[in-house]
Amino acid sequence: MTIKAVVLACLMVGSSVAAVIFQPDKQQAKQREAVGLEALVPTAFSDWSVDETVMPVLPPQELAEKLRRTYDETLARTYVNGGGERVMLSIAYGGDQTGNLRVHRPESCYMGQGFQVEKIAEEEIELVGTTVPVKRLFARAGNRNEPITYWIRVGDDAVTGALGQRLVQLKYGLRGVVPDGLIFRVSSIGGDTRKAYALQDRFIIDLLAVLPADQKARLVGRASSGRRK
Repeated sequence: MTIKAVVLACLMVGSSVAAVIFQPDKQQAKQREAVGLEALVPTAFSDWSVDETVMPVLPPQELAEKLRRTYDETLARTYVNGGGERVMLSIAYGGDQTGNLRVHRPESCYMGQGFQVEKIAEEEIELVGTTVPVKRLFARAGNRNEPITYWIRVGDDAVTGALGQRLVQLKYGLRGVVPDGLIFRVSSIGGDTRKAYALQDRFIIDLLAVLPADQKARLVGRASSGRRK
């Protein structure tokens, strides 16, 4: 077992003990207005607009049912820019980020649908006044190549991995708070990952640039000033 796996296992036990001792009962989602993803994310901004000709690919029925149990809101759109380049956006929000209800990382979701998934890198996207940590994946199924960029917001923190997710959950648990959470994922089709990630970064930066600070915080959190794995 690797050191990271041991640390994660200890955190899982620790967070379970903390949950019993401190009994988190203050749900963060109940202290905030509903996210309202459909209204929050504009259908057109900068050089981007929703491509109505492209229908989102629906997950298998079993996975769809699991998503309905886990998330309070989901949003799936395909955007196209003036150059004909397309980016697929998927956001899922859950008001209770404890136990089995916490958001699921794309690695497992894509593999569950038959993709081979390779982790490419963990990086940061520079925004005005802050940075957002992101994870890069490359998913492949048959002739379909899909570079992916994502982050997870737990409470006010943006994270990319299971360890960071657990650490933030534990932090909130010690304060008696059940954090809400959201996963923000973009992807595009093609085998050129360098070009794809540059396109995805441009899309993310353009989107967040048009949102007021409070709305942007609903997507990236308020503590996104450094990398959390």
